[in-house]
Amino acid sequence: MAGVNVPLVAMHHAYVVTERIEGIQNMPNVRDHDASVYLRLQGDALSVGGYEPNPIFWDEVSDKFAFSLFDLDWDVFMQHIEGAVNRVPALERTGIKSTVCGPESFTADHKPLMGEAPEVRGFFLGCGFNSAGMMLGGGCGKELAHWVIHGRPEKDMYGYDIRRFHRSLTSNNRWIRERSHESYAKNYSLVFPFDEPLASRNMRKDPLHKVLQDQGCVFQERHGWERPGWFSRDGSAPVLDYDYYGAYGISKNHNYKYSNLLSKEYTFDFPLHHDVIKDECLTCRNAVAVFNMSYFGKFYLTGPDARKAADWLFSADVNKPVGSTVYTCMLNKRGGTESDLTVSCIKPGSVHSSLAPAFEGDGYYLAIGGAVAQHNWSHIQTVLQDSGFRCTLLDCSEDMGMISIQGPKSRALLQEVLDTDLSNEAFPFSTHKVVQAAGHQVRAMRLSFVGEMGWELHVPRDSCVPVYQAVVAAGAKHGVCNAGYRAIDSLSIEKGYRHWHADLRPDDTPLEAGLAFTCKMKSSIPFLGREALQAQRAQGLRRRLVCFTIDEKVPMFGLEAIFRNGQPVGHLRRAEYGFAINKTIGYGYIRITLSYHNSPQHVQVSLR
Repeated sequence: MAGVNVPLVAMHHAYVVTERIEGIQNMPNVRDHDASVYLRLQGDALSVGGYEPNPIFWDEVSDKFAFSLFDLDWDVFMQHIEGAVNRVPALERTGIKSTVCGPESFTADHKPLMGEAPEVRGFFLGCGFNSAGMMLGGGCGKELAHWVIHGRPEKDMYGYDIRRFHRSLTSNNRWIRERSHESYAKNYSLVFPFDEPLASRNMRKDPLHKVLQDQGCVFQERHGWERPGWFSRDGSAPVLDYDYYGAYGISKNHNYKYSNLLSKEYTFDFPLHHDVIKDECLTCRNAVAVFNMSYFGKFYLTGPDARKAADWLFSADVNKPVGSTVYTCMLNKRGGTESDLTVSCIKPGSVHSSLAPAFEGDGYYLAIGGAVAQHNWSHIQTVLQDSGFRCTLLDCSEDMGMISIQGPKSRALLQEVLDTDLSNEAFPFSTHKVVQAAGHQVRAMRLSFVGEMGWELHVPRDSCVPVYQAVVAAGAKHGVCNAGYRAIDSLSIEKGYRHWHADLRPDDTPLEAGLAFTCKMKSSIPFLGREALQAQRAQGLRRRLVCFTIDEKVPMFGLEAIFRNGQPVGHLRRAEYGFAINKTIGYGYIRITLSYHNSPQHVQVSLR
């Protein structure tokens, strides 16, 4: 009706109600996660249902069906009866009083779809509740009402926000069906820290995918992209296409190497491949590592009002000389952090068309974490429309690759590949240049997300493979290695770099997160969220992001409680193992009591 893609599918979902069972009146509700079945007290009877691995899609949807029911398919449902009998043997001697089988909408990650649709302003979604509508309806309804009235919810709702999915996926029926099928079947499964989906894979592949796969890359899926997670020492482990009804057979098939590698990491201890991640991290710290970060969002902001838009959008002053690159945040009107990104000042007519579009006036190149690219795109477009800026936002994420070379030997390596002086004086930190790399034009940026000297090469798609091969060839004598995002997570937390939607959320301000340096508060330039930050600074902070380490050699994962003097004062947002310091590291926000209010840096806390 409105041209909005709503990524959900309808499936047959059922439960049965038993005859009266003597003596169960005080029985608690039960979920058997191994059998994927639940038993819920209903008067003096039990209702029995669950999530089967072979659900039935409702393909032939009729407008005349409204509030009707399906006939129950006992061949599909009997697995729940068998699981329930195993848990409550009395059911084997009890009859079935009634059955309920109706259509229910399910989504790709088993979470609702909420918020303003990316395609149409003012069109809000509140659907896809995955058979949990009664449980979630009250809170979600309240947040959605606030969203409609005030433009955003009161709480962080990114996990339910429709913008968590890239627009290329929400219109992809294969992706929706496969991933929703897998999420339905895994509804009662344990969620392990390093699990990855098997369904809807290989949807978005960057130019280096095949090259890295042949070198043992074990991929993670983010935003539809296949990005490097880590590199196996046992050769290639390609991701196979998903088969609805054979998926769980495939996952247990000893010939499916990728699935077998995942299953070896199904633990809440350090994963089996902990030592592999360690080697990648320490090679980066001591020599040089190459990271394929091509899945990053890569946008151009240009037009007559580009400078005005940049002043308003970005918390930092990005209007530096052409060639500068600035780390900044984007905020909402409450001062909450909607994004962190890098913004590079570029000029028209100075570079090849494969590295920038033709434009007049001011221009900016934006590099944004790939998993949140859609959220960033929608936020920027909304601000541009609301403010009336005459600007163009161009998405070149699919057209460009990004190769990051990091480590103390990165300069020596790249000096053999790039046709420019890489000394501190000629190429200082937080600057960029358009240069030649192995005969190909690239944008080189001196930046780091791992805390070592290094450069990012932003490369036209067709040039990615030869540039990567030149980098690896030059790095051989320097001990170069491939490294993935598991290493980035560890390296970045050691250096205190923030991850959006972990350390930074829309309800966290830069002042609370230790990112006041990204805000141009000393200037008179207005920007979105400035007034809220000024008010917060005047009133004093009530919480701060704090770093923790523990002496025990055990993992942490985030959400662990933080206690001060026996009282809970917060919880960890994120945790990783830091191999350079040989400790587990966590970051979490702690509440600042009045006695510590004026000197939060001296707050003493302990982790339990």
